[in-house]
Amino acid sequence: MVFRKLPGVSASGMGLRLSQKFVFLLFLSGLVTLCFGALFFLPDSVRLKRIFLSKNENPAVTVGSDNELSKKVLGDPEHQRAGSKGGEGGNVKLKVSRKPSVTHGARTVERSVGSRAQDEWSPARAHEPAARDERVTSAARNGERGSAYNYEAFKKCLLKSPLGNNKGTPSDSETLQRREKVKEMMKFAWDNYKRYAWGKNELRPLTRNGHIGNMFGGLRGASIVDSLDTLYIMGLMEEYEEAKEWVQNNLDLNSNGEASLFEVNIRYVGGLLSAYYLTGAEIFKQKVVELGEKLLPAFNTPTGIPRGVINLGSGTSWSWGWASAGSSILAEFGTLHLEFVHLTELSGNPVFTEKVMNIRKLLNKIEKPHGLYPNFLSPVSGNWVQHHVSIGGLGDSFYEYLIKSFLMSDKTDQEAKKMYYSAMEAIETNLVQKSPAGLTYVAEWRGGILDHKMGHLACFSGGMIGIGADDGPAGQRQHYLDLAAEITHTCHESYSRSATKLGPEAFRFDAGAEATATRLSDRYYILRPEVIESYMYMWRLTHDPKYREWGWEAVEALEKHCRVDAGFSGIRDVYASTVSHDNMQQSFFLSETLKYLYLLFSDDDLLPLEDWVFNTEAHPLPVIRKTCLREHGSTRGDGQTNLE
Repeated sequence: MVFRKLPGVSASGMGLRLSQKFVFLLFLSGLVTLCFGALFFLPDSVRLKRIFLSKNENPAVTVGSDNELSKKVLGDPEHQRAGSKGGEGGNVKLKVSRKPSVTHGARTVERSVGSRAQDEWSPARAHEPAARDERVTSAARNGERGSAYNYEAFKKCLLKSPLGNNKGTPSDSETLQRREKVKEMMKFAWDNYKRYAWGKNELRPLTRNGHIGNMFGGLRGASIVDSLDTLYIMGLMEEYEEAKEWVQNNLDLNSNGEASLFEVNIRYVGGLLSAYYLTGAEIFKQKVVELGEKLLPAFNTPTGIPRGVINLGSGTSWSWGWASAGSSILAEFGTLHLEFVHLTELSGNPVFTEKVMNIRKLLNKIEKPHGLYPNFLSPVSGNWVQHHVSIGGLGDSFYEYLIKSFLMSDKTDQEAKKMYYSAMEAIETNLVQKSPAGLTYVAEWRGGILDHKMGHLACFSGGMIGIGADDGPAGQRQHYLDLAAEITHTCHESYSRSATKLGPEAFRFDAGAEATATRLSDRYYILRPEVIESYMYMWRLTHDPKYREWGWEAVEALEKHCRVDAGFSGIRDVYASTVSHDNMQQSFFLSETLKYLYLLFSDDDLLPLEDWVFNTEAHPLPVIRKTCLREHGSTRGDGQTNLE
């Protein structure tokens, strides 16, 4: 090509201008490419990606880094919450494992409270549900999977009636009187909740008002949902109908608050599931499937390990601010399996089961120190963050859900079985100890160093080991039953050595201590159920009358020290002759403590263990007998049973 010389322009000047234009065009082209490419990396660009990616591709949503995780401490000024099943006011070390602020708690997270400000937040959150999740849940809402659940077929696959031949009524008069006393305690607790705190999450019995808290993301009525199955099995039908009506008319799932994934799952999802399976009331199924879908965005992390906190309205999720390096907690992400498998059963939506199976797949893949599962795992890298191991707070219900997943599958889930017994072998080798006085306990493990402490939360393990005794390695049944009995005995000792005959939050076996709290911050009791839970299981397994006697001791202690004019309250020091109450009637007191006591004094055919497993909030979920269900229904292409 020949360039003609323009008038008044030299050849060298013309070449310079062309060179400048070329550089400018090159720069502009690079800028456009950079901006266009950025659309595929920005966290809010999922919708834009869908324009360009095929429907078969599932773009990953990357959620922040460990340093970006939220650092908010939940809790009200009076009772900073510590997690999931109970808690204690002041500068007490609490567990998100069952500690509410003297209020809520569950089996999970340990932290110090009272020292962090409300502004310790970080914006690193998961913004969008994954594209595939949106498609699947949308399809389920629109009925595209056609998965009407056949409740009548489900009932045919139970071996026994859920309520037994005579609602579990014991034949001897003394046991019957004790059971009636527990029923009266439930009615007393319920009536006062209804009178002073109706629609709130929990009752403050001393001040006679309700407590909402901020553990449930704006959801209300935790005590109502937690009590549905307890009221039903106790035959408190008027109270049950009140609770059902509240759920139908007032349980609003369109909240925009920040919720504990763990707490919402075990209390609300678990409570609604059990209420549906026990009664067949469609409102419970409708509510629980809708709520389950709102929890799915928490799993949108690079590893699929869910973060611990989720905004139920927006779907954003983040990790607890106190969790080491923005990690997720073993007892939280490991305590979803039972409920999510049943969500798939009811909804026909496989995504629920896929989510929890992905967690298991990752846990099987990564290395376990000495075969143990540490309590903190990064949802970003999929690696352990600390080597702290405990079957109490932070770890407990993970192990519980392994053996219960196996049992709930009608003993077909061989992967869960293998994981459970391998973990038990590692726990026995590294954590199980014998005190100088001959008490068997389960210590905590911190990077190879034993901490000779056992928490009240860990006392559930007697029952757990007991129900797993039948299916362990050959010749080990009696060994596991003996170990379960020894641990349950140790936990009873923690009760009998206090002035109130109630157990402390944690007790130690060092410096001369034997099953005794040596720290002021461990002396409180917040109506926890774990010791009574093990009594119930050990009674069912052995029928040794001492377990019923120990249960009655607990009833008498609760009546004497925790019953107040307007409900039941935890106490601040189990060793004090004059008790100080914490002004909180935990929802799990109605769901777990009183339910386990009622079952302890009932015949074994009330919620028989052949048909039911209890989630970690004591909500009974049925064994899934797929062969039987297929006989009464049909099988879809994805292998799930469609009972129509």
